[in-house]
Amino acid sequence: MASNNNPLSAGPIGFGLMGMTWRAKQTPDEQAFAAMKAAVANGATFWSSADFYGTSDPLAGVKLLRRYFETYPEDAAKVKIFIKGCADPATLAPTNDREGVRASVEKCVAVFGDVKKIDIFGPSRQNPGMPLEETMGELKALVAEGKIGGVGLSEVGAETIKKAHAICPLSLVEVEFSLWSTDILTNGVAATAKSLNIPIVAYSPLGRGFLTGQLKSVKDIPEGDIRAYFDRFQPENFDKNLELVDKLTAFAQNKGVTPPQLALAWVLANSNSASCGTIIPIPGATTSERVEENTKIATLSPNEKEQLDAILNSVQIVGGRYNKQLEMTLWG
Repeated sequence: MASNNNPLSAGPIGFGLMGMTWRAKQTPDEQAFAAMKAAVANGATFWSSADFYGTSDPLAGVKLLRRYFETYPEDAAKVKIFIKGCADPATLAPTNDREGVRASVEKCVAVFGDVKKIDIFGPSRQNPGMPLEETMGELKALVAEGKIGGVGLSEVGAETIKKAHAICPLSLVEVEFSLWSTDILTNGVAATAKSLNIPIVAYSPLGRGFLTGQLKSVKDIPEGDIRAYFDRFQPENFDKNLELVDKLTAFAQNKGVTPPQLALAWVLANSNSASCGTIIPIPGATTSERVEENTKIATLSPNEKEQLDAILNSVQIVGGRYNKQLEMTLWG
C-alpha cells in the first residue's frame, strides 16, 4: 500500500458511491456489497454518498449503506462516510437554511439508526442567497449535539472555504479534480485547503469515466445517463476531447498500467506536493473487479508527472464541467 498520511482513509484512494443508486437500474445488493467489501479490503475506507442519490427513492444511497453495515457490522468502525444533503430531492435546489440543514441530517440519522454514525456531513451546493453563518452555524450545532462527527463542503470556492472554516472547522472539501478538470490548481482552492490543512476529496477523478478509454463515441453513453446532459459529452465536443484520452491511453500502455490507474496516479502525484495538501480521489465503481483495479496504486516519477502535465497543456478540453444551467452552482 502506498504511504499515506490521509486522516480520512486507510489507503490513499477512497470510494464514490453515487453510481450504485443514482441511475435508472440500481446495482443489486449482492454486487454492490462485493464492491464495498473489496474497497474495505484494499484500504479505500473513505466513502462518499448523498441523501439524494436515488431515482425513485432519493434516499436509496443512504439505505444501501445501512443495509451494508447491517450485513457487515464489523466494517462500520473501519469506514468513514461523508453524506451530502441539504438539497430538494426533486429540483436539487439547495436547502441550506437552518431548518433545511437539520431536516436533512435528521432524515439520514433516522435511516442509519444505530447501525452507523455519520462521520462527516455537508451541503452538496451553496445557496448564494443564504448567509454562510446560518448554514455553518446549524452544522456546528449538529456536531455539538453528536448527530454528525464533522462538517464537509462540496463544490466550493476559496473564499467560502476560508469563511466556513472560521465558523466551524472543516473535515474536508469535496471538489472535482482530474486530468481534465484541473481548476483547483489555479483558482485558489488547492492553495487555500493546503494552508488550512483541510483534505481535498477529488470526485470524478476518472472524468466521469471518460478518461478510462471505455467511451469511444457518444453512442457508448447509456440511455438516460446524466452524462448525456453535460457539455463535454455533447457530439460537437466529445470527439475533440478524445484527443486527450488517446494520448493518455498511449502513455498508460507504455507504462504498463491501465488508463484509470494512470489518471488516479496523476491525482495522487499532486497530493502533498508544493501546491496541494492531502488529496484523496474517490473513483466510483459498481463491481469488485473495478475497485480492485482502482486501488492498485501506480506511482509517477517526477519525469512522468512532467510529461503528463505537458500532454495536458498541449490539449484543449472543450465544454464546461456540467452545462449552462448548472455552471452557476459550481465553486459556490
